[in-house]
Amino acid sequence: MSASGAQKSPEAMDTSQSSGLIDSPEAITQVVDTMIALPSSPPSLFIDLEGVSLSRHGTISILQILVFPHEQIYLIDVRILGFKAFHTPGTDGQTTLESILEAKAISKVFFDVRRDSDALYAHFGISLAGIQDIQLMELATRHPGLPRKYINGLARCIEKDAAMTLVELQCWRSVKEKGMRLFNPNRGGSYEVFNARPLSEDIRAYCIQDVKLMPKLWAIYNTKLVSPLWKERAEKATRDRVVMSQSALFNGDGPHMALGPWP
Repeated sequence: MSASGAQKSPEAMDTSQSSGLIDSPEAITQVVDTMIALPSSPPSLFIDLEGVSLSRHGTISILQILVFPHEQIYLIDVRILGFKAFHTPGTDGQTTLESILEAKAISKVFFDVRRDSDALYAHFGISLAGIQDIQLMELATRHPGLPRKYINGLARCIEKDAAMTLVELQCWRSVKEKGMRLFNPNRGGSYEVFNARPLSEDIRAYCIQDVKLMPKLWAIYNTKLVSPLWKERAEKATRDRVVMSQSALFNGDGPHMALGPWP
């Protein structure tokens, strides 16, 4: 954030220093310190996860955190660090990634929190709180004449609403395509690329770019979310998603995942 208080646009954000994996407790301490006493309105933390069959049945490989006021994206190597990624405190000796993720007073933004919450709860006992879900914000802000039965994926939201230039959109599609060719089994890839070390440049770029665009989508939908009724519905549906993802019956695969919470 500049001295004037204005935030730089996601497209202008320099992520050249955000490329290396955070893979030591000492580095986690430094990352945690950057997240202490940040503003929650608007949110400062935008989060995504990657893994092999990301769920209670799979594994978490990388946790991506954009600390927007500092214009930094951190790639946390959960595969290497395990519990240390979440339990290593900052220099205050108390604050950890776990305590930040579980704090109701600290706003964290996800896009479709369900699988991420499922994996974090199942593997590390982390019960997310203070969550805003961009996917549900988009659904809540649709024109009254448009159906709300089905949700949109992140790619659809970016292409439809991120208002990128043609060059920016082409660059985004290129990074996405290169990443998907490496990890998508239907494209001849394997999710194990998220566990390969050193992390390939194409996968690093893939991990960074979507979380980098999340603040822009959040701002667009938040501006539209003026109805108190729909704002409360989105907040409740987000809390319900977290609770549901922790239940014994939750299944993160299948056509039901494309359905919204409202008719």
